[in-house]
Amino acid sequence: MVARIATLFVLLFWLPVITSSSSASSSLSVCIVGSGIGGSSVAHFLREYSSPSASISIRVFERHGVVGGRMARVNVGGDSFEAGGSILHPKNYYALNYTRLIGLKIRWPNATSASDGRDDDGDFGIWDGKGFVFKTWRVSSKLPFLDKIVSFANTALLFWRYGFSLIRMDNFVQRTVNNFLKYYENTDSRPVFETVEEMLKWAGLYDLTGQTLEEELISTGLSPLLIRELITVITRINYGQSVSISGLAGAVSMAGSGGGLWSVQGGNWQMAAGLLNHSNVALHLREEIQSISNLGNYYELNSSEGNSYKCEVAVVATPLDELDIRFDPPVSIPPRKLHHTHATFVRGLLNPAYFGLGSVEEIPDLVGTIEDPGLPFSSISVLKRHDEKEVTYKVFSREAMADTLLDQIFSVRKETIRIDWGAYPHYKAPEVFAPFILDGQHLYYVNAFENAASTMETSAVAAENVARLILSRQFGHVPLKLSGSESSVADEGVLHLDL
Repeated sequence: MVARIATLFVLLFWLPVITSSSSASSSLSVCIVGSGIGGSSVAHFLREYSSPSASISIRVFERHGVVGGRMARVNVGGDSFEAGGSILHPKNYYALNYTRLIGLKIRWPNATSASDGRDDDGDFGIWDGKGFVFKTWRVSSKLPFLDKIVSFANTALLFWRYGFSLIRMDNFVQRTVNNFLKYYENTDSRPVFETVEEMLKWAGLYDLTGQTLEEELISTGLSPLLIRELITVITRINYGQSVSISGLAGAVSMAGSGGGLWSVQGGNWQMAAGLLNHSNVALHLREEIQSISNLGNYYELNSSEGNSYKCEVAVVATPLDELDIRFDPPVSIPPRKLHHTHATFVRGLLNPAYFGLGSVEEIPDLVGTIEDPGLPFSSISVLKRHDEKEVTYKVFSREAMADTLLDQIFSVRKETIRIDWGAYPHYKAPEVFAPFILDGQHLYYVNAFENAASTMETSAVAAENVARLILSRQFGHVPLKLSGSESSVADEGVLHLDL
């Protein structure tokens, strides 16, 4: 009897150790569909948060021949420009950490290289179809003090037209940004979220998805003129939509029009490529996943190449709205329509007569438009000035630009490239969200968060949560691994001071 009790005591004593050892050394196979910033971030954070003893194999499937998803580039006349996600906010801390981790160079505002798709020193005008209702001044000078004078003068012009509503607008954006910064808090104090609604409510952002941006701004006290002109221009450029989009998407769009915006030299797609390389994944290019079946203990993924893959966890990191992936059993998500933005790249010269002007030099470097169904484009921006007679432009529009229309807008067209982007959701308040967990088991959907806002950084934030969700549900907790990269994310106070 004494021997039996002693044996039982030993078993009880060692049971937690045996269980812990077994859990820590468990293997996990993960398949990720999509190699954009969302899919590559899931792979990165799975590695980042896993204990060294955890054996996790990761496969990433990309239907195209290059990684990066909507962070694509386009070549126009031998120059390379951003065709998709172009800019990042100075407080996009995950993206900033990616560049440090991978060793990428950041292109800050006023950089001399023009080949990354932005001209930060240009002037700006709002076109209503008949004339420019607002224009800033431009002075070509290499004298810093003269640039500052022009900058102050343009600020005065803005205040003359829009008044103190500009300050209320800035306060609205800053409140939203400050709430969003909660997603960078230490993982000890930040929960793992199973739904988008929980994630937004925790950060104090959920209510913004229940009203349109216009309703939010009116309740904040912004003037109708500011909403109708400047803010409408911002939402049309960033999301191709009017101020009737949901409030959170609108606030994120407005934050993306501020100062200090940056990009990666050579292309933002390098973040995805670098994360995938750093995360030691098996990458399957030009292989589209056509079906995902839940077979009990694992998922079976069948591809366009006739291959079959088995994974314990499946992650969809690409919008399902226009993909034809068959799920067995079927999954149910709220219907959502992607908004298509047509990006037209033209190397040539604008026609000043179209804008009622006498010379090309009078046309602002960025032409934004108000909300008018008769206007054929959302914006026209200068990407690079080659000489006085040749410039590369990017035109955003809601419909494809016909040659006859382009010939009216441009006096010279040497090269024209058209891209039709299923770029982001068509936002409509109140927003309804798909679940992060599509089947209640181990099938995850990163892009469920896009109904809140669609940017490179929001994709990374959603991916980080999904990675923690996978680990917590698989192992019962998130087996955090201490590393330089993780500590830099957790200790964002230092990073805030640097910025």
